[in-house]
Amino acid sequence: MTSITHATRTLAAVAASTLALTCLSANANETPGKGIKVHPLKSSIAEESFQTLLVMKALEQLGYDVQPFKEVEYPTAHLAIGNGDATFIATHWNPLHADYYKNAGGEAKLYRKGVYSDNAAQGYLIDKKTADAHKITNIAQLQDPKIAKLFDADGDGKADLTGCNPGWGCEAMIEHHLDAYKLRDTVTHQQGTYSALIADTITRYKSGKPVLYYTWTPYWVSNELKPGKDVVWLEVPFSSAPGEQKGVDTKLANGKNYGFVVNKQHILANKAWTDANPAAAKLFEVMQLSVSDINAQNYMMSQGQGKPADIERHTNSWIKAHQKTFDGWLAQARAAVK
Repeated sequence: MTSITHATRTLAAVAASTLALTCLSANANETPGKGIKVHPLKSSIAEESFQTLLVMKALEQLGYDVQPFKEVEYPTAHLAIGNGDATFIATHWNPLHADYYKNAGGEAKLYRKGVYSDNAAQGYLIDKKTADAHKITNIAQLQDPKIAKLFDADGDGKADLTGCNPGWGCEAMIEHHLDAYKLRDTVTHQQGTYSALIADTITRYKSGKPVLYYTWTPYWVSNELKPGKDVVWLEVPFSSAPGEQKGVDTKLANGKNYGFVVNKQHILANKAWTDANPAAAKLFEVMQLSVSDINAQNYMMSQGQGKPADIERHTNSWIKAHQKTFDGWLAQARAAVK
């Protein structure tokens, strides 16, 4: 063998080896999560499946081994993520879940960079017909037994407020407001399965009866009962909140005060896990979903498209319609791996 032939073969071997390493490196960059398990959590609110699935599908594109989500209520979810027993939840409300965040270890144990969905409003509403007829604009007017009785659904003489499930965070605000605004004697906070309670509330509205309820956005209820047309938001007499939110001013920029701060929704994750997974950490930071898109998907669920296969289809359709945005998130996530 000539020295030239030997050199040629050596160069070819080196080139082949370099190409193989380059391909492996490129593949590693494409799928930085390969072999790493992800354990997502979700609350009992079925309508939060969409936001959760979208994050899960993005993680899968990065190579992560994403397990099916498990349903637990928010306090448990925060603790599980803080302790490292789960990876993330896509619907951490800030500041509504401030107490859960603190109790689970705060920023020392939890990661919440970026805002997944902004401008999440919540508060109390009544039907517009009753509001106009009796000039009701503020929930404090329900201190008057005659006004409260208008919203009596069970015949006990007290207003029935369709409220919030225990463990969601909003129930603590409502319970606090009942005391702060002196409504205990005239208003009953009806709790149970929110989806069933609000369905009954809508049925009452459609039969022409007065309704009083709590709701939030993004959620499908405001597509069914449109604020300003069918129903009106009630103001509160002053700002008042419990726990970590104590002293927070809930007045909006337009001067209205509905008793709740407009919230931001974050993807909340275990900090030790995101420290070890910079691609996922960057993904959680850059993903964004509009309230209108969530409302639209939630409304489809309320119209009979609520099966897991339906939600899967909705999520895939959203990705296809926003492919450039989705691919941009993945590119930023991959670029975070050094």
